[in-house]
Amino acid sequence: ISLSSPHPGIRVTKVDWQRSRNGAAHHTQEYPCPELVVRRGQSFSLTLELSRAPDCEETLIFMVETGPRASEALHTKAVFQTSELELGEGWTAAKEAQMENTLTVSLTSPPNAVIGRYLLSIRLSSHRKHSKRRLGEFVLLFNPWCAEDDVFLASEEERQEYVLNDSGIIFRGVEKHIRAQGWNYGQFEEDILNICLSILDRSPGHQNNPATDVSCRHDPIYVTRVISAMVNSNNDRGVVQGQWRGKYGGGTSPLHWRGSVAILQKWLKGRYKPVKYGQCWVFAGVMCTVLRCLGIATRVVSNFNSAHDTDQNLSVDKYVDSFGRTLEDLTEDSMWNFHVWNESWFARQDLGPSYNGWQVLDATPQEESEGVFRCGPASVTAIREGDVHLAHDGPFVFAEVNADYITWLWHEDESRERVYSDTKKIGRCISTKAVGSNSRVDITDLYKYPEGSRKERQVYSKAVKRLFSLKASGRRTWIRRAGGRCHWHDDLLEPATKPSITGKFKLLEPPMLGHDLRLALCLANLTSRVQQVRVNLSGATILYTRKPVAEILHESHAVRLGRQEEKRIPITISYSKYKEDLTEDKKILLAAMCLVTKGEKLLVEKDITLEDFITIKVLGPAMVGVAVTVEVTVVNPLLERVKDCALMVEGSGFLQEQLSIDVPTLEPQEKASVQFDVTPSKSGPRQLQVDLVSPHFPDIKGFVIIHVATAK
Repeated sequence: ISLSSPHPGIRVTKVDWQRSRNGAAHHTQEYPCPELVVRRGQSFSLTLELSRAPDCEETLIFMVETGPRASEALHTKAVFQTSELELGEGWTAAKEAQMENTLTVSLTSPPNAVIGRYLLSIRLSSHRKHSKRRLGEFVLLFNPWCAEDDVFLASEEERQEYVLNDSGIIFRGVEKHIRAQGWNYGQFEEDILNICLSILDRSPGHQNNPATDVSCRHDPIYVTRVISAMVNSNNDRGVVQGQWRGKYGGGTSPLHWRGSVAILQKWLKGRYKPVKYGQCWVFAGVMCTVLRCLGIATRVVSNFNSAHDTDQNLSVDKYVDSFGRTLEDLTEDSMWNFHVWNESWFARQDLGPSYNGWQVLDATPQEESEGVFRCGPASVTAIREGDVHLAHDGPFVFAEVNADYITWLWHEDESRERVYSDTKKIGRCISTKAVGSNSRVDITDLYKYPEGSRKERQVYSKAVKRLFSLKASGRRTWIRRAGGRCHWHDDLLEPATKPSITGKFKLLEPPMLGHDLRLALCLANLTSRVQQVRVNLSGATILYTRKPVAEILHESHAVRLGRQEEKRIPITISYSKYKEDLTEDKKILLAAMCLVTKGEKLLVEKDITLEDFITIKVLGPAMVGVAVTVEVTVVNPLLERVKDCALMVEGSGFLQEQLSIDVPTLEPQEKASVQFDVTPSKSGPRQLQVDLVSPHFPDIKGFVIIHVATAK
């Protein structure tokens, strides 16, 4: 690299970006990019070899630029020179060492610098003339290790987990049967950092006004809100296209993804065409990858019995018929078995320090926020305290964990009647992966005070008042429900009459995939008088959103309950009844509408997730560069012979791409073991995912954490 100077012959002959030293200091050594990756608010070093030493009249002047039409006014360009000390609030350069013609300098970005790809140039200034030469490009990221950065996270253990861990666990299932699913975030895999920067550049804000958009990338609030919109494809050519109808033709079923890497790489290779298909955990997994990659501490959170409140009235209104079946055309709100979103850790300069910390972000396209399908950041503290008026999207997130679940019996004359239901409370077992282990941590108390406590009721009342206060226009918020009637919120919350009987579904044996379901409806008379009960039973295969797919049970029973008597109604659903309509979620919803003598009504519901079996063992110690054998044991869940099964294997630090291994034909309920070798390329705890895939039954998913030692 040549430099003009008043002394002929001076040149920069070599630039050493000191990748190893800077990578270790900035916790960026895992990025495989050809350019240097560093974090803001922290110095990094480079060594310049010059054809001769600059004399005392010559000063090195550096220039950094990012984005189109970079300017100092937009803070996307900075010009600064070397000094003996690191001074000033902007970019600085200091001489570290000089040996003859070799000069080592330390460059420091401000802790609020714009993140992204920078061009670094240098010029040599003297009394006469000067000229600029480019040294190369580097990438600047957010810095959770820097106390002055808005994304600063004090705990090193949490930084290791929420920034540097490239695999994790996403919790799915139902409240009473929570299951862990492995996920490969893979933020340090090939091309992922470039793809994450491309996501920012493909956003509508960047396309419309690139210079202004780039200048806003110093702010984690802005960046996370952009990513929340861009991970789904609803308003832009975002990364993932959602699909909740149970049909995935022309794409990949959401449950077939094992991580974010394949999705992001497919988006890039497809020239930014949205990848089909995703559901909530896929959106959350991809967003976790992107935000960790950019340097923002992020985790995946699962909320069980999660409300989708379409009209922000803090109630989920479900309309059912006399068999307890959901009336889809009347029911706009819903309660999902679970919903998955993200939390990222940063300061809220817009709200004040009370709201710093974890912020809810949700890329699943459920409702529009300021005209775009995105959600957050919403302060978790604001949600817990009922401050739903604060930016961004507080009412929707508050409802997801706090809404009332109200069941209405819809009559043929289009009248409706409130029905007492045993359905669980909204917002249960809010879960995330523990720091440093695979355990599930319940973080419900971060979102709300204990159910039924005085403080919880105060917060709920506060949130209701904020939502239903008089608007500036003087108009009140009405709630228009099915049948065209308008209701006040207080009217909706009138409690249903508690009936004089109780009911509960009880499983008589574990609900195994491929087997008949055996359970009983247990009824109890709470009075000292005889009661006649009409029991209308229904059952359906469902998606995890509780949307029914196909009816598999429809029967009625007349039951006489003596004084204080308990009775069981046995129920059997054969495999042949549900096998054709079972979705990959492996979920069934049972309902019993109990009509008691004096007009009392009780709805009993049970969500069932069918169980399966897979075990993964590592046969021997694992070491970088040395093949290790993995043994996977599977069971054919069906009472019939199956062939064309395969194991799909994925894991960062083990495999460059997904591995497919054929499984021999399995006899009915046969247990079989398959062995294969993997060669670790990275040390530390690594996640290996193995799924049994078959055209005859839904995928059976498993994962194992393998502790890989460094080579001796």
